[in-house]
Amino acid sequence: MDQLFALLASLDWSPLFISLKTGIAATVISFFLGIFVAARVLHAGPKLRAVADGLLTLPMILPPTVAGFFLLLVFSLRRPFGSFLYNSFDIRVVQSWLGCVLAATVIAFPLMYRNARAAFEQIDMNLIYAARTLGMSETLIFWRIVLPAAGPGVASGTILSFARALGEYGATSMLAGNIPGKTGTISQKIAMVIQDGDYLTAGIWVVIIVIISFIIILLMNLLSGRKKHDVHHW
Repeated sequence: MDQLFALLASLDWSPLFISLKTGIAATVISFFLGIFVAARVLHAGPKLRAVADGLLTLPMILPPTVAGFFLLLVFSLRRPFGSFLYNSFDIRVVQSWLGCVLAATVIAFPLMYRNARAAFEQIDMNLIYAARTLGMSETLIFWRIVLPAAGPGVASGTILSFARALGEYGATSMLAGNIPGKTGTISQKIAMVIQDGDYLTAGIWVVIIVIISFIIILLMNLLSGRKKHDVHHW
């Protein structure tokens, strides 16, 4: 027990802060982008919808290292676009925290998109027709009618996106690397200490990320009104 307390006292907490801020940033981007894209795809034609849906869902099916490979092809300083960003705007994606956010967003986005689209598809169209007869604009209908009605599905997508971004490893390792204090996330820290045979430190980080994930899910469920006060037994 003394060894455990001594280890906690000497623990470098930077992976926790990097993972949290990466997860939050990736979730915010996935939230707004996922809702926007889901609404646009829903109004597209059947053929275009099928192609767009396949492309947007692809990162969820592919191994994260494959997504990381494609990101490297685009944002590497040896590639035209990556070189352009760095030389023109001083934006470096590879081996930077921005790379962590980008990789986590690419991997987490499909979860937000799929949940948002499924929630939009289940909305009662009579609500939208009624709002139109009242003279509401399409923008106002979306924010006042569609989004609140799709709230549970959007909340689920947000939770899943954050959990996925928080634990992202493969694409992040390839694009951002594992730089302590800069791009070293909890997942990378766990993999590194296990390779060194330090299972105690790995276990501590595993417990930390499990607790964080459980707390976030619990809070999101409470905020989204999923907690039912009236429980009916049968």
